[in-house]
Amino acid sequence: MTHSGLCRIMFTCRLPWWRSSATCKLWQAGGFLPRVWERCQPPGCKGINATAGQGQQVGVREKQVLEDLDMPLARREMETLSQEQPETGNQYLEDALLQSYLKTHLPPKVLEEVNQDLERFGNRLLTTIKPLGWECELNPPVFRQYDAWGRRVDHIVTCSAWRRMKEIAAEEGLIAEAYERRYSNWSRLHQAVKLYLFSSLSGGFSCPLAMTDGAAKVIESLGIPGSLKNAFDHLTSRDPKKFWTSGQWMTERRGGSDVANGTETVARKQPDGTYRLYGFKWFTSAADSDVALTLARVADAEGEVKQGSRGLSLFFLRVCDEEGKLNSIQVQRLKDKLGTRQMATAELWLDGAKAELISAEGHGVASISHMLNITRIHNAIAAAASMRRMISLSREYARRRVAFGKLLKDHPLHMQTIARMEVQTRGAFLLIMEIVRLLGLVETNMASEQDQLLLRLLIPVAKLYTGKQASAVVVEAMESFGGQGYMEDTGLPVIVRDALVLSIWEGTTNILSLDVLRSLTKSQGQAMAVFFSTVQKKLELASSTANLEPAVKQTRDALGSLTRFMEAAGSKGAATMELAARDFSYTLARIYTGALLIEHAARPDASSTDIAAARRWCNQELCPVAVELENSSYEEEATLTDSALAYEGSPARPPGSDSPQATSKSQPLGTQNVG
Repeated sequence: MTHSGLCRIMFTCRLPWWRSSATCKLWQAGGFLPRVWERCQPPGCKGINATAGQGQQVGVREKQVLEDLDMPLARREMETLSQEQPETGNQYLEDALLQSYLKTHLPPKVLEEVNQDLERFGNRLLTTIKPLGWECELNPPVFRQYDAWGRRVDHIVTCSAWRRMKEIAAEEGLIAEAYERRYSNWSRLHQAVKLYLFSSLSGGFSCPLAMTDGAAKVIESLGIPGSLKNAFDHLTSRDPKKFWTSGQWMTERRGGSDVANGTETVARKQPDGTYRLYGFKWFTSAADSDVALTLARVADAEGEVKQGSRGLSLFFLRVCDEEGKLNSIQVQRLKDKLGTRQMATAELWLDGAKAELISAEGHGVASISHMLNITRIHNAIAAAASMRRMISLSREYARRRVAFGKLLKDHPLHMQTIARMEVQTRGAFLLIMEIVRLLGLVETNMASEQDQLLLRLLIPVAKLYTGKQASAVVVEAMESFGGQGYMEDTGLPVIVRDALVLSIWEGTTNILSLDVLRSLTKSQGQAMAVFFSTVQKKLELASSTANLEPAVKQTRDALGSLTRFMEAAGSKGAATMELAARDFSYTLARIYTGALLIEHAARPDASSTDIAAARRWCNQELCPVAVELENSSYEEEATLTDSALAYEGSPARPPGSDSPQATSKSQPLGTQNVG
């Protein structure tokens, strides 16, 4: 066939070229390249002699077409988008903030050893763990309920990469490091940094590690009783053949964080002292784990249970028995989630699962709080990690992608956007490192009472704030790639999806805001006193750094505004504080993070970017709760307006929403009548 004949086929066939039988035959024979479509234009082929009698004179362009047609398919020019892929190297070596933080805080000998370990680990992440993580994404778990002969097996099948990730977690001591305490109070920090580097490349395996760490912490808090010594050793082992992971089974059919009223699982005591659990667990992450901690209500001799949080007790159970059979557990189905698809999350029916009571009866919530604190810290680590990963890719892409005649990095607006994300990421990183530092002190009995109060306050603050930061930053970073950011095979949407759970898992923003208030109430105001004094001390360290004066002043002004808010709110009652809880928690996060950035920038060897990050962070509104108080956002009338705005047009519109005070702005809300 002549090339002119090929062009006539392409332009006269009613079917598009990719469905034409003629072109399909050429494609199958390896003799057709989509590039011909661009080169052939009616009525003939541009640059090709379309007349048969002129076929002896072959032009330069025709030669190129011939060469293209003869070239193996894999080597031909393609009509697909062609952009240079952003490549990052050793994550540890490319994270200047991380390295400077460790240099500032770790003792020299510890720094030397940790630095060597992290550089080695960074190389392993790049060469081994990253490919495994992507394999986990491409091969999510599968639920096989029955075998070939109709027998129910309830088998959750995971890929080999997922199982290998578990082995690597043990080899790297991602749990063990925190409990071996080779570096005393700095061991927890070492572990946290490795988790921070591991998280965004782990293929979702950071989630079961969070619960495993939490379970180990609960057992340690109980004094590692003899019956749990074996479990603790497995959970903290470096031996891949011995290492166990743990689940955390709390959410039931009603869902949500209200476990006090939502837990229906019943525990019945057996003659041998063990218990049998009966109930439905609606959301169990890492359902393929070896063990689990779960809450249940102990039934008395009459079969009655106590309701509320005081009726909850904490239990430990093995998921499978020694023969590998499920422990009287039925898997109902795997959850179809937006993200973290690499990990098996299931609905489980406990039909007499054998378990051990490990808390005092009725003290389950207090006991599992140790687990929640650890998993919330892991959540914040994952948030900071996802932000750092996306920014690393975004800034590398900006060095390679050309748009409107120059590289993205040479467009000031583009770099401004990345810089703003960088400031948020630096703040999140320093906040979580501060919490981990305090935890290390507590675990080695080196913490003061003030340290313990501050840790209790900052854990929910950091978890809720970094979760929201991560959602915003990863979406912004995805946008920086343009359309490529939306393509699944780039791996970018995976990071975004997995990050979106971080504001939900382990307590939503509002739930944790109320937890912040509980910590203040429980400490009878002492936690806030420690908060104020700690921030002031950090600001004093920067008093001699001229470039930080604006940031120091802004933070001190915010502290003053926060003090005035608390005085005003104290006179208004608990309802005002509850309504302000979210803005109040944001305020604590912004002020404390600002102080940390200032402290880091006040170091003798601080860089100009350290100073810039501190100043830019403090340029935002650091005390939003005071602003909203002035806007009357926490008044009773405002709650009616909130409902009116939310339900306007809805059949469920609440009574009184048509009142003038809910819709009119012509006069102060307080002067209008309630309809």
